[in-house]
Amino acid sequence: MSGKITISLCTEMIFGGEPMHEILPAVKAAGYEAFEFWGWGNKDIDAVGRVVGETGLRVAAFATKHGNLVDAGERQNFIDGLKETIPVARRLGCRTLLATVGQRLDDRSDDEQTESIIAGLKEASPIVEDAGITIVLEPLNILVNHKGYFLDRSDTGFMIVGEVGSPNIKLLLDMHHQQKTESNITQNATENIGRIGHYNSAGVPGRHDLDIGEINYINVIKAIIGAGYSGYFGLEYSPVGERMESIRNALKMLPV
Repeated sequence: MSGKITISLCTEMIFGGEPMHEILPAVKAAGYEAFEFWGWGNKDIDAVGRVVGETGLRVAAFATKHGNLVDAGERQNFIDGLKETIPVARRLGCRTLLATVGQRLDDRSDDEQTESIIAGLKEASPIVEDAGITIVLEPLNILVNHKGYFLDRSDTGFMIVGEVGSPNIKLLLDMHHQQKTESNITQNATENIGRIGHYNSAGVPGRHDLDIGEINYINVIKAIIGAGYSGYFGLEYSPVGERMESIRNALKMLPV
């Protein structure tokens, strides 16, 4: 059964530190239906919500507060940050929250840190299930961009999602990060559709436009649609040329 994806533009990656509510009309004018961003604490959420209402743009995803799950001693901060973030998500009509796990702890084993992540997500599960929100856990590459981060492989991430056992806990498969870490993008992306709640993308190497680099995103997107994925596919890249031309070209290029 084929799916249907909606392309989502990561505003911070494209537009840098410009006030988000000021650039959203340009995102709409470029033809996008959805956008995503990182942290919400430094945003004018009232202004963002107003522009979302005016433009009809959808908020695909943004990050919850306090992304440290490897340390059991920090778990309550994660839970408190999640509870603080959910009302913001509701105000923006967003049903997906991004979560990171934190830096590797040298004084604890990998098994101990993995168990802490699983326990933290199990504690978070009834909270997000009740709110109708999905947490997507993000592996990051440690070869180039995020040295010391604990969760770097998608297979570990899929295992964690399976152990938590909640329909509201899934993985964010960032193809830029995982191409650097493990490759095998299309197979990983299609064989784990049920455990993936969001995709992100950028050219590799360089994290630039999707038509620059070694990943054939046209074929990848066709494959995940064919595998039945219906959800958001995020563009989280740094344009090489003029950014408005870049994002318009990206939307024309992708098979949606």
